[in-house]
Formats: sequence, structure tokens, C-alpha cells
Amino acid sequence: MRMLHTMLRVGNLDESLTFYCDVLGMTLLRKKDYPGGEFTLAFVGYGDEADHTVIELTHNWGTDAYDLGNGYGHIALGVDDIYGTCEAIKTRGGKVTREPGPMKHGSTVIAFVEDPDGYKVELIQLSTQGRSQKEEAAATA
Repeated sequence: MRMLHTMLRVGNLDESLTFYCDVLGMTLLRKKDYPGGEFTLAFVGYGDEADHTVIELTHNWGTDAYDLGNGYGHIALGVDDIYGTCEAIKTRGGKVTREPGPMKHGSTVIAFVEDPDGYKVELIQLSTQGRSQKEEAAATA
């Protein structure tokens, strides 16, 4: 078994695709309208669905907004340079709701951004701990 996707209902598919593709750098992998059900599905991610977990954006025609409730947490993305990533997100029009810094009661460096529908996306600084000297040298070369 493996995880395939996470589904988010979105009020404006074009705005959401702009955020996930242009601001966060994902790729639109596929998109299909379902006229009989009056909805559109768009799948975005950082790699092919055969090898990567992706996000399914579901747009129900005629619905402009959703109540997010209090049960949803966030999507998490690992990044190599959290400070540079947040600056790039702001430059592209994204909303950083928590600037990068250590998490409360810990040392992991995190930040949060928000998509057009209010969904939270956590950015987590990927650590170089555990890399071999060869991998570390290649990463800095």
C-alpha cells in the first residue's frame, strides 16, 4: 500500500492552480471536467502520480467557498532553503502566515503559507543530518 493523494475542495480552481503551480512550483498533472456531476478534478504535484503522492483539487461547480472546520490541519512540504522559499512565495503573490523559525518547543525550522481557500501549507526545512559526507559534498558542490 502507498498513499496516492490528498483531496481539497476549492472555490476557484484557477486561483488554486495558480497558487499550487505558480507559487509553490507544482505541476498540473491532469485535469478533467465531469459535467454529469458538475465538478472538475485537477491533480497537482512535484512528480508523476506513479511515484509521488499528489494533491487532488476538487471544484464543485457553483460553489465558491467552503467552511474549513476545525479538524483540518495542513499539508507539509519539505524544502531545502526555507528562508529563500518563503521570499520566493511572497514575490509570487503567496501569503506567508508564519515566517520561518524554530517550532515551538523544538528546533525544527518551519513556516506556514495559506492557499486562496485558507488551507494551511507547512514548510519544513529539510535537515542535512544523516547525509553521508559524499552526499553533503555533492549538495554543496
